[in-house]
Amino acid sequence: MTAGAATARRPTRPRRSPVVPLGIAIFLVISWASLSKDFGIGFDLGKLITNWSNLVTVLVTGSDSPARRGLLIPNFAFLDQTFEPMLETFRMAVIASVLGCGVALPVAFVVSRVTSPNLATLFGGRAVLSVVRAIPDILYALVFVAAVGIGPLPGIAALVLFNVGVVAKLLSETIDGVDVGPIEAARAGGANRTQTVRWAVLPQVLPNYVAYSLYTFELNIRASTVIGIVGAGGIGNLLFAQYQFFNWSNVSLIIIVLFVLVVAIETISIFLRRRLV
Repeated sequence: MTAGAATARRPTRPRRSPVVPLGIAIFLVISWASLSKDFGIGFDLGKLITNWSNLVTVLVTGSDSPARRGLLIPNFAFLDQTFEPMLETFRMAVIASVLGCGVALPVAFVVSRVTSPNLATLFGGRAVLSVVRAIPDILYALVFVAAVGIGPLPGIAALVLFNVGVVAKLLSETIDGVDVGPIEAARAGGANRTQTVRWAVLPQVLPNYVAYSLYTFELNIRASTVIGIVGAGGIGNLLFAQYQFFNWSNVSLIIIVLFVLVVAIETISIFLRRRLV
């Protein structure tokens, strides 16, 4: 064999790693165990096939009563009854966004590695925020409804906690990545911790903070609908009431109204975030 032939010879093909086939096999076993009746949730595809007529009732006929229709036939005559609950939902989202994002701003500086006063405050604050984020907003709503009664107040309180957890987490991570040059310059000029945060850190993260606040406001519209189901005010109360009476056409109209409102707010929010960031 010549030197040129040895040089042109293809390299040895590496062996295939068993990690991918093993991972797929483990995934299939876990999926089967999760769906089985003995070890999992007891998923039964046969019930979906045999009870398809119930789905037709929900989507089309609604019920045996000719006055009721299904989800696919919204009752637009019910539209005027959705205005006040929807306005209440919007107000809840606005108030919760202002309060929650306002509280989250100083909290984010406390739990950031760049601006936290000490390690105890840093890790203690992050631990509290982890607990706040781990609890679902609907559980907060249940607790506040039990404490202060049915209405928009428990819904606002639940959303405020939800907003603090989300915005403080996102903003603190943004603060961790800021340019340290202005911070060092402010400290060299004799600025204290508050002045450093105000003039060297806040201007760098302010556009992100506004963007996070707008995003949270979008989430509040959706979340206020869910927590309204447990009595925390807003359109969720009306939605759950119509669901309980199987008024599927009214439920369909409420969903359409929610969809239009969420899309409108999201479109405006995306436009503003693109101009800011």
